[in-house]
Amino acid sequence: MHSGAGSSVGVVTLRSAVKLPLLALALLLSACATAPVTDYTVDVPAGVTDGRARFTETFCSVLNERGDSLPDNRPCADALSHVAGTPPGTGRPVELGPSQRHLVAAMVPGIGYACIAEWLQPPDTAREHLAKFGFGLQTVDVDALSGSARNAGQVRDAVMALPQDPGPPSVVLFGYSKGAPDILEAVVRYPELQQRVVAVVSIAGAVGGSPLADDASQGQANMMVHWPKAQCDPGDGGAVESLRTDVRRKWLADNRLPPGIRYYSVVTLPDRDRISSIITPTYRKLAKIDPRNDSQMIYSDQIIPGSTLVGFLNADHWAVAVPIDRAHGVIGSTFVNHNDYPREALLESLLRYVEEDVGAAGR
Repeated sequence: MHSGAGSSVGVVTLRSAVKLPLLALALLLSACATAPVTDYTVDVPAGVTDGRARFTETFCSVLNERGDSLPDNRPCADALSHVAGTPPGTGRPVELGPSQRHLVAAMVPGIGYACIAEWLQPPDTAREHLAKFGFGLQTVDVDALSGSARNAGQVRDAVMALPQDPGPPSVVLFGYSKGAPDILEAVVRYPELQQRVVAVVSIAGAVGGSPLADDASQGQANMMVHWPKAQCDPGDGGAVESLRTDVRRKWLADNRLPPGIRYYSVVTLPDRDRISSIITPTYRKLAKIDPRNDSQMIYSDQIIPGSTLVGFLNADHWAVAVPIDRAHGVIGSTFVNHNDYPREALLESLLRYVEEDVGAAGR
């Protein structure tokens, strides 16, 4: 998965490239801690369906079946967060063959992605892997530094431009970091999307905003236009405001999500020794409010009201979606030193989970 900079890179030297834009990115996207691994205790909000049991079975089955044929493979017990009270599995087998519904994942990235995309040079391994099973994958181009209202129109246009096969809707909108509120605003503003979109999946989504954005400025975000190979501009200058907690919470209070679309929330909640060193300072800053955070987002702010809570992932905010270490080994072994995560297996698991859940709801 390579869907955004941060739910969710000129400077002349590597040192300045890392020290200035990457630190600004860390602040807005959104030495390893040595605390022992302990089970987190979390609350499932009222009105949210707990779907963790079945997703755990699905994700573990995919990881076990694919093994080392996919990058960054790890045991299921390490890929999922250590959360107390996780419900037991269903015991039902997991279908790992060709997709019956041929769902298409449309990925909406986080803040700043267009600024770092050329530098990142993400591999196409996720698209190639999903295609083997009849799933599609598209990246939705949105402004790197504009607000969610403007980006919502770009989400709408991209979805409506996708080929539409006969039958029920097949597009699953995946929103990483700021991509999640961009999507939520799109499905509310543009009712025609209900004819194309079957589900919305938030991955480390800034659904309720981030306290980091409350203290940040758009000027800090605009530093990303100077990232090496950046192909972005300041847009309408509304990205940071769109991530502020008061803005997002007011929007959620004032808007009702269309009931014809199903909503899913995937939360990143890493062990403290799984957070990359460069974003440990922002983890600590958020930990003063709530230690249950991924370095950019508090866990509870990642959950769409009324959605199905799919699972908690043992990955920090960058690791779940931005494959920095695969293309930039030096940075990956130093500053972004816990960036590995089985993203291809995660995407397959999410699409299989949605396909099964939507089919069950239809029956």
